[in-house]
Amino acid sequence: MNTIRITRQLAVDLAPLVFAPPVTHVYNPLEYAWEPHCRYLERYGLGPRPVLLIGMNPGPWGMAQTGIPFGDPVMVRDWLALEGVVKQPPGLHPKRPVEGFACRRREVSGSRLWGWARDWFETPDRFFRYFFVINFCPLCLFDLAGKNITPNQLPMKDRHPLEEICGRALRRYLDYYQPDYVIGVGEFAERQIRAVLNSHAITVGRIPHPSPANPSANRGWSEAVARHFEALGILARIRPDIKKGAVSGGMK
Repeated sequence: MNTIRITRQLAVDLAPLVFAPPVTHVYNPLEYAWEPHCRYLERYGLGPRPVLLIGMNPGPWGMAQTGIPFGDPVMVRDWLALEGVVKQPPGLHPKRPVEGFACRRREVSGSRLWGWARDWFETPDRFFRYFFVINFCPLCLFDLAGKNITPNQLPMKDRHPLEEICGRALRRYLDYYQPDYVIGVGEFAERQIRAVLNSHAITVGRIPHPSPANPSANRGWSEAVARHFEALGILARIRPDIKKGAVSGGMK
């Protein structure tokens, strides 16, 4: 299966899931924002890749708006040069509108992650020569007040079938991309990677999540990424395409 078929099958497999309270609204950007997501896969995600970065699930101002993982609208439009039709999800939450690329809110996690890629590699093509970015779970989950509910906050009766479906898709992505490194963006993603990975030939690691809710991300996130990549051996691998002077924090 290629990455487009894997992603389409993931959306189909997730469709029957029903979540108990506190979840009241579920958005699946792989359905209503399929056009920009498909363009992301077609332009940047075809073929094996040395490093996969795995996020947790979409944020309300990122992938929920653009269909792109960590999809801050400004970074997706201006740096990744991607756009597309974004429809409305069924059962729209009144406090969580979907405005697509017209959304004026910024997603800090996406601004940081794609801004880091831009600052290190300058062009998307140089970044995607080594990396691809996906989310373990593509669903946005909200409670009645509009609070974002992450998969690790779900009760086990809801969490288990979700993780089973997303874990099956992750195995297919690994078979397709054949990475040497699979890196969780945050602790939850790293745990999910280790739960499905049965190959000792692939190195598993973690970088801090760039969310402002993570205190460490607000103190030199890019430098922390450099340290983690140095320790894992990734920095030496990608160094030929890193923009001169981009890696700070004592990394030479």
